[in-house]
Formats: sequence, structure tokens, C-alpha cells
Amino acid sequence: MDSFRSAMALALAACLCACSSSLPGAAQPVGFINQTHHTEQDLWAIWKAAQQSIARQVDLNPLQRTLYNAQPDLHPGDSRALDIQPRRFKVAAQPDVSSGQLLAQVGLSRSDPTGLISCPQPCNVQFAAAYSFHEPELTRYAASWEDEGDNFSTILEYEFENQILAALGYSLRWR
Repeated sequence: MDSFRSAMALALAACLCACSSSLPGAAQPVGFINQTHHTEQDLWAIWKAAQQSIARQVDLNPLQRTLYNAQPDLHPGDSRALDIQPRRFKVAAQPDVSSGQLLAQVGLSRSDPTGLISCPQPCNVQFAAAYSFHEPELTRYAASWEDEGDNFSTILEYEFENQILAALGYSLRWR
């Protein structure tokens, strides 16, 4: 009877181990859910640039400096950034808001394509070129930036930095 219980316990343990990848909190596979016109290699190059940027210096308030001319909140680089990997991180375009919508909602006159998208809560701005959520990992950007080369890379690098900083536990209040 003891050998039967041991065999059952072993079988149960094997089953639990085999199913553990579907349990909440289990690590997701490394990589992107790429819904862009760019290659996976392009996204990885931008991700690595974001890692390097944070490893050199942590800038916690670019938005606050832009909006309110605040003093920089800069910190020494955080080498832990080099260990943060995207895990089933979705990257996708979103249609630009129209110039009429932008004018009606915030009084901003801009030609189409506007280069801006609606930024849903908990964003601290109504419209942005891009935004990121961290649970689940998601970055959306204005579709008009898709084919803007260096500008596209700069926008995504900033958003990837936000993903990495969130994973490291930094406040993103002014990012």
C-alpha cells in the first residue's frame, strides 16, 4: 500500500510540474507578440538599446521637465536592466486620432495624420505618440509613426525603457 501511495504522489507531482507553466505567476516565454511592420530583430535591437540606456542612467521625470520645467530626477544607471526580458510583450500600432477629434477634445490644431493616439487610463495625458501598460506588457503607438525610421525607434525605445523601469520597481509617475 505504501508503494501505491508513493507512486500516486510521484504521478501527482509529475502532473503538477508538467502543468506549472499554465499556473498564474509562471514565467511567460521571452519575446514579443509583434504586431508591427518591423522584424523581431528590429524590436530586439530597440529593446537592447533601452536596456543600455537604463544601465547608463535612470531618468525618472522627462514628462515633468517638459510640462513644468522641473529639475531633473536623474539616478545612476541600474545594471539590473540588462537582465530584464520582454515576456510575451505585445507591440502594436493604433490608428491616429483625427485632427477633428483632437481639435474638438483638447483644442489642438494638427494636420492628419496627427501622430497621436488616445491614451487610456491610467495614463497621465489624454493623447500621446505611444503608451505602455505593464500588466499585461503592452506598447501601442500611433500608426503614422510605423514607417518613420529613427523616430519610430526613439518612440519605442522610450516605451521599452518604461517597461524595464516598471519591472525594476521604479515609479513611472513622470515618465
